[in-house]
Amino acid sequence: MTFADLGLSDELLKAVNESGYTEPTPIQASAIPSVLMMRDIIGIAQTGTGKTASFVLPMIDILAHGRSRARMPRSLILEPTRELAAQVAENFEKYGKYHKLSMALLIGGVSMGDQTAALEKGVDVLIATPGRLMDLFGRGKILLNGCSLLVIDEADRMLDMGFIPDIEEICTKLPKQRQTLLFSATMPPPIKKLADKFLSNPKTIEVARPATANVNIKQWLVPVSAAKKREKLIQLLELEDVKTAIIFSNRKTTVRDLNKALQRLNFRSSEIHGDMEQSQRIAELDRFKAGDVNILVASDVAARGLDIKGVSHVFNYDAPWHPDDYVHRIGRTGRAGATGVAFTLVTADDAENVANIEKLTGLKIDRYEGAEDEPASAPAPRGRGGRAKPAATAPKADAKPARTRTPKAAPVEEGAAPVDAPVEAERSARPARAPREARPPREERPARDSRPPREERPARDERPSRGAPDDGPDDGWNGPLPDFLMAKLTY
Repeated sequence: MTFADLGLSDELLKAVNESGYTEPTPIQASAIPSVLMMRDIIGIAQTGTGKTASFVLPMIDILAHGRSRARMPRSLILEPTRELAAQVAENFEKYGKYHKLSMALLIGGVSMGDQTAALEKGVDVLIATPGRLMDLFGRGKILLNGCSLLVIDEADRMLDMGFIPDIEEICTKLPKQRQTLLFSATMPPPIKKLADKFLSNPKTIEVARPATANVNIKQWLVPVSAAKKREKLIQLLELEDVKTAIIFSNRKTTVRDLNKALQRLNFRSSEIHGDMEQSQRIAELDRFKAGDVNILVASDVAARGLDIKGVSHVFNYDAPWHPDDYVHRIGRTGRAGATGVAFTLVTADDAENVANIEKLTGLKIDRYEGAEDEPASAPAPRGRGGRAKPAATAPKADAKPARTRTPKAAPVEEGAAPVDAPVEAERSARPARAPREARPPREERPARDSRPPREERPARDERPSRGAPDDGPDDGWNGPLPDFLMAKLTY
């Protein structure tokens, strides 16, 4: 089957051919004809199988007829992240270059004035993140009662990011008579409930079991201790034939630290995470796509939907907390029929996360050959300043005794005997102590003079005094009270 068999216009087929595509993917072949027939669609497919083009291509032909009005977009595409929204906008520019369709991109981190100006002119396609769309709607800058086509992309990601209440509110502001398309790689129950509520007699297109991983991706688990994760990652980067790679971490601080460590080792790496400005994130993605850097250290903002060709490897520096994120992370490689490799570094604490991933995907992930199974040890106790305290170890039996410094004797006049000469003479006259191994066992040694039984000892007050005789009351002085303290005070 070719794209010409799907009922697309000649202008659109020309743009698709110029982009280098000739045959549609399974999700595209199933969804495009139904979208052109104005049916509501629930599309479920693995990540990296071309879901974006399955709604962008038919939308261009549907919107080719009609005219836009100010502040009233004709269609709306909701995306969970700025990067995905920008990527969909690129697809519209690439495939719609022979159509005169206007488009606006509403995302955070970009001047709201430019977005408002674009809406005032009227747009055919509005691509937005829910937060910025609700903001502009609350300011009265946009009206949604003229929107006849709604697309909810990466619906499960919307659920994870807490956008479902916003989507429900947005849907109530749209016309009831509209076409709604919902695409996702997974279909958890809350998304199914959303689809049942806002889609009318939808056609479900499922070209792969939900949450299955791409068979073109070879997956490995790499057991390692927490202290050696960075060392193991660098080893894998050097051993594997890494052309371009994305390294995912759960925390933004780890992303920054890991990127700095790789750059110190002369790796061509860059980073992307949620604390960066939108312009910075787009710039780093462009550098990665252009080949200026070949390693991208990223948080989960880059895990969903980003279509970057030629990614040979994906490394999960941290096992993802949510099993769905694992499917999306490794889906950055093995795209469009290519093959890829995915490594996940796991410690003993990741056993539950790995079990959830294997349960979701229905696949037992192989352990990497040659990787040492190093269970994570208990964390060392921390002292002041966060430094690890050294572990207390018992001294070895044959260890040498610690050296002690002997104070130097004071200088004496010539011909005079040293002050401690009698002491030294007494010490030298003492017999040498036998080595420990030559001494008799403790039970064979002669007993010391035994003390008399307790009942034969004299009473405490009859025992001889060890010190000076009592010279007064225990008043804290070393003698009797002075007379001036015993004098009677008169007032």
